[in-house]
Amino acid sequence: MRNSMRSLIVLLVAALLAPLPAAAESIARVGIDEVEAQDGLAAWLVAEPSVPIVVVEAAFPRGSARDPQGKEGLALMTAALLDEGAGPYDSEAFRTLLEDNSIELSFSADRDALYVSLTTLAPNLDLAVELLTLALTDPRFDKEPVERIRNQLLVRLARAEEDPRQVASRTFYATIFEGHPYARPSDGTPDSIKAIKRADIDAFRKEALTRAGLKIAIVGDIDAARAAALLEASFGKLPEGTRPPALPEAALQNLGEVKVVTRDNPQTVLLLGAPGLERRDPDFVPAYVMNYVLGGGGFASRLMEEVREKRGLAYSVSSGLLALKAAGLLQAGAGTENASAARSLDLIRAELSRMGQAGVSADELKAAKLYLTGSFPLRFDSNAKIARELLDIQLDELGIDYINERNGLIEAVTTDDIARVAKRLLGEGSYLVVAVGAPEGLAPSP
Repeated sequence: MRNSMRSLIVLLVAALLAPLPAAAESIARVGIDEVEAQDGLAAWLVAEPSVPIVVVEAAFPRGSARDPQGKEGLALMTAALLDEGAGPYDSEAFRTLLEDNSIELSFSADRDALYVSLTTLAPNLDLAVELLTLALTDPRFDKEPVERIRNQLLVRLARAEEDPRQVASRTFYATIFEGHPYARPSDGTPDSIKAIKRADIDAFRKEALTRAGLKIAIVGDIDAARAAALLEASFGKLPEGTRPPALPEAALQNLGEVKVVTRDNPQTVLLLGAPGLERRDPDFVPAYVMNYVLGGGGFASRLMEEVREKRGLAYSVSSGLLALKAAGLLQAGAGTENASAARSLDLIRAELSRMGQAGVSADELKAAKLYLTGSFPLRFDSNAKIARELLDIQLDELGIDYINERNGLIEAVTTDDIARVAKRLLGEGSYLVVAVGAPEGLAPSP
């Protein structure tokens, strides 16, 4: 039933969203309005009446980095339980109401925030808002769903221990953020998941689900007046609360070290970490363009060309920028045969060094700009994508005009800008390396 209803929404979106604006400039014509409810709660709204779907995306500024010591995974577990029964409806009744009315309501969490996602057909908006409000303000946390979700999380952790990529990721974060809340596993450990009580879940919910710092985006067949009413009827029922104190800035640890986690696998997963940038850093856009050339551009990137295409050493290789609230990272990674791990690592290091020393060529910059500006409209080809983009822009504090400014910022990047930021990030050539597998010729740091 759940899958069939989800398929129905997917088909409706595919059929009905074709008339949506297809470019950032079109989004500007539609207009992004800031809607404010009577209590001061605000949201960004894109009204699109041609599509009978409404999407609400929201974020509360408390994520897994705020989990109490020994209760890691609490934010994730709380998020997983918020749609498992609320008010007069137990889990089965609540889920049945959602499914029978083609309403998708979900909650999730990462290190920095807890997220809400609601998608509904416009005629069912009132019911969707009612269920959202109950989930936010009166979740039940009954024993059966609590234990079911706990068991699901424990199974997921057990499977993750068998997945080299997940082992590499967990080891990487624990090592590069050693001593910081970001180092702790956001999905918990078997012991921490078992230690979480219902009272812990309810306490986190009360602490996290407040209006302080809440960001909201609404997109679809809804006008400003009804959007304001939606805010008052749902999020407006939450207590004002207080914003959590800022996390301490995370200084990257263990740079220059190699950490090997031995696994009896035919392949090795490699992860490298170097200093990155927080999102509001003035050099972030040049770094974003630089990363496209380095390893973010798929088969158009240097890493893919040098490691896979020319030498066939890795089945996957890429790089990316991660901008957390209290840290920035530049990451590179590859999956390779054990026998090729050391050579692959040498090539990745060489490309990072080459970028740090010389930046990019004029032709590489031109191609990067062409792709990054030309592909930008694809972020706005559905209500859900628009809502997520608006929410991310709010979380990054980039301003309501950023959509219209973004391509211009990319076009303004010069080779000198990239040379500067490449030297800033990669000039020292000191990276944390995590390898999971049985890499030949790759020894861990003493």
